[in-house]
Amino acid sequence: MNIILLSGGSGKRLWPLSNDIRSKQFIQIFKNANGAYESMVQRMYRQIKKADRNARVTVATSKIQVSELKNQLGDNVGISVEPSRRDTFPAIALAGAYLNEVQHVDRDEVVIVCPVDPYVDDDYFEALKQLAAIVEKGQANLTLLGMEPTNPSEKFGYIIPTSSAPVSPVSSFREKPKAELAAEYIKQGALWNMGVFAFRLGYLLDRAHELINFEDYDDLFVNYANAQKTSFDYAVVENEKSIQVLRFSGRWDDLGTWESLTNAMSEKTIGKVISKDCENTRIINELDIPVLALGVNNILFAASSDGILVSSVERSNEIKPIVEQIETNEIRYAEKSWGEYQVIDMTPDSLTVSMLLKAGKRMSYHSHLRRDEVWTIVSGSGTAIVDGMSQHVHAGDVISIAAGCRHTLIAQEDLKVIEVQLGREINVSDKQKFDYE
Repeated sequence: MNIILLSGGSGKRLWPLSNDIRSKQFIQIFKNANGAYESMVQRMYRQIKKADRNARVTVATSKIQVSELKNQLGDNVGISVEPSRRDTFPAIALAGAYLNEVQHVDRDEVVIVCPVDPYVDDDYFEALKQLAAIVEKGQANLTLLGMEPTNPSEKFGYIIPTSSAPVSPVSSFREKPKAELAAEYIKQGALWNMGVFAFRLGYLLDRAHELINFEDYDDLFVNYANAQKTSFDYAVVENEKSIQVLRFSGRWDDLGTWESLTNAMSEKTIGKVISKDCENTRIINELDIPVLALGVNNILFAASSDGILVSSVERSNEIKPIVEQIETNEIRYAEKSWGEYQVIDMTPDSLTVSMLLKAGKRMSYHSHLRRDEVWTIVSGSGTAIVDGMSQHVHAGDVISIAAGCRHTLIAQEDLKVIEVQLGREINVSDKQKFDYE
């Protein structure tokens, strides 16, 4: 299978674990069979590979998520980077051109597009394989996966099939309706539109060239900001005459709120937590200090470097407009392609960061014009390069880097470093990257 995972969005609906960099799909709170915690995107990728170990997975995402994706999925996954946000049709078109021209996928191969963050079971991936087989038969240009509704939800659009057969031509589509109207659609056999589409790659490329003026992948990438903002549903799906839908009745949970996310957790607490005599209480603690909960009921508690949330379960979904009023000058935790960092102290003229570089990984070779830096190696070993000069480093070493000096770190084994940034203008824009061989 060729699968395009749409990984968009950022936000604070799941604050303090989510922020402008760390979207909900990267929060590691689900235990896998080995007892390790994994995120939605890691769980999705693992399930795809379990269903089809030869599946080619490409993630369509913004530049800001690339480092986190590489950190969690490694270098084997394809990444189609959106230069700006232009909605799902340009994103899918760009990913299709990337598959064809960068990954050399033939126009006749089947491609499936689906969101990266639903919580699903293995039968979902069997349905994706069935979708691919249906497209191979060539009975329609476009095939959708439609969910059997469990309630008249207002969160989904609806697909109206022409029959109740497992695979049916599509009669029409309905935008997200009020509950009363949704109930009427369900009586007509309507299905939830899950945003899962399957087609031959050539079909997508033809539609893309019809609706966007571009020559090839490079041209589309460079001029991406000029593409009209429009959804794949609006631009393609609702205008396609040769279209069918496969019914699906398995699990599909959109974990977009604190309540739904914690309901999917396999355990009530994560992290350093002591909980006694608590009912319907969920606690997620990412801090390296203990949390004690005693005799509290119906409470959601979440702690990270960005803040602490204490809320009743029923009101936890109201936090977004409140959190947006919180002024944050610095993201205090982020995953990078080389590892992760966490801000541990801030003053008007300094920033202290704890960094962990994974074995075999390296930072970019870069410089800063408006700040000095001091690295203290806490554990592990590796190589520090400052203005072309290479030095082996291990626990106890201190490296001073003046403003303007080019520098990088390469981890031979997991390398823990305390970095102190010194300057009156410390910000992420003060960084210039260079090639280093």
